Amino acid sequence: MLGTAMLVPAVADAATNNPDWAVFLASAFVTLFVGGTMILTARAKFTSLAMRQAFVLTTVAWVALAAFAALPFAFSNLGLSYTDAFFEAMSGITTTGSTVITGLDHAPPGILLWRALLQWLGGIGIIVMAISILPLLQVGGMQLFRMESSDSSDKAFPRAAQISAATAIIYAILTVICALAMWAAGMSAFEAIAHSMTTIATGGFSTSDASIGHFDSALIDWIVIVFMILGSLPFVLYFAMIRGNPLALLHDTQVQWFLITVGVSIAVIVLWLVLKNDIESLHAFRLSAFNVVSIITGTGYASTDYTMWGVLPVTAFFFFMFIGGCAGSTSCGIKIFRYQILFANARVQFRKMWQPNVIFSPRYNHKPIPETVTDAVMSFFFLFALVFGIMALALTLMGLDFMTAVSGAATAIANVGPALGDIIGPSGTFAPLPDAAKWVLSAGMLLGRLELFTVLVLFSPAFWRA
Repeated sequence: MLGTAMLVPAVADAATNNPDWAVFLASAFVTLFVGGTMILTARAKFTSLAMRQAFVLTTVAWVALAAFAALPFAFSNLGLSYTDAFFEAMSGITTTGSTVITGLDHAPPGILLWRALLQWLGGIGIIVMAISILPLLQVGGMQLFRMESSDSSDKAFPRAAQISAATAIIYAILTVICALAMWAAGMSAFEAIAHSMTTIATGGFSTSDASIGHFDSALIDWIVIVFMILGSLPFVLYFAMIRGNPLALLHDTQVQWFLITVGVSIAVIVLWLVLKNDIESLHAFRLSAFNVVSIITGTGYASTDYTMWGVLPVTAFFFFMFIGGCAGSTSCGIKIFRYQILFANARVQFRKMWQPNVIFSPRYNHKPIPETVTDAVMSFFFLFALVFGIMALALTLMGLDFMTAVSGAATAIANVGPALGDIIGPSGTFAPLPDAAKWVLSAGMLLGRLELFTVLVLFSPAFWRA
């Protein structure tokens, strides 16, 4: 699939007489050859995956995809090293949105289209993974979303395949609608196609160094805001709406919490911009809504350099990176449902303090939360904080300043895109960082996208002995 996708930017470059078409064609040939050879040599018929196989396959597949996706970047006229190429590819396939490329406004169409395609493929990939794989692996509380038919291994895969196929169709339809809306709002057809793919995937790659701020259009801003939010909602609920439950989204407590969180966050930043920065209220609302939604959903677009707004917005945006969207969406971060479970358990603990003889049960979506889910979520929070701390310390030891190291670690593990500070903030790129830092950040993107446990379990000796 990745090799076939490389043919699209090859055609785009060939149509504009850009010599990079040969690079994409050669990369496609190599990728198709390796993938095709693996298919032909795999004689065993696929029926189901053992737990250990699923863990290994998930991690190795995402690393391999990034490795092959880096080939066009490495051999194009951009002159990127393989480290930079792999960083860009991993950022794309994990829908992070961090970049090492400058001069996007004058970059060849093939490269721009390839970046958008990577994020679009990564977006549908994470949705399918959240539906069919992570619940089975019981990663970080994702077993809460395990399908009823998943209890039987012979039914789990066909059921997951059906829902994944339907979700992919919904994903494609939303992408087309987004592209048409952007085109109608003033983008060129090429810009609309590229941005629609990275918007619905909540990825954030743009065709301009100035990101969406390049267009300076209120209408385009609001279109992007709407589709960033749509990309951050559970795609399974879109499927449920089509199947006869039109209020599925509104009745889901995770969606309710997400929308309330976004609304409150926007309001806080609007008040700051109006009162402290003396910005007109409607303009402040537009600036706040766009950039807050972009960071919370992990899209990473920017309409302006929000690090210039003052101390409170910069601090708030740092914490916004960790929120994320809903489980089963293209979004990233810790995700809303884990905060719900944490809050539900804290509430139960408080109630037990003054009513110790009464039995309370934490609930999610009006159903009791299994103890295994609570334990998994608590472990996820601890591991997330631990990995974030180790990454920030490692980046500091490589010579990066505190702001760059801490916000870089945060944006990588939360798959957000831009960080804070002058170097890797919304107005900068990750190009100036040393190669070692880029490999650490690439590893952080992979860990964050695969929910930590999926990757780290492979480093446990007990996993291989089991």
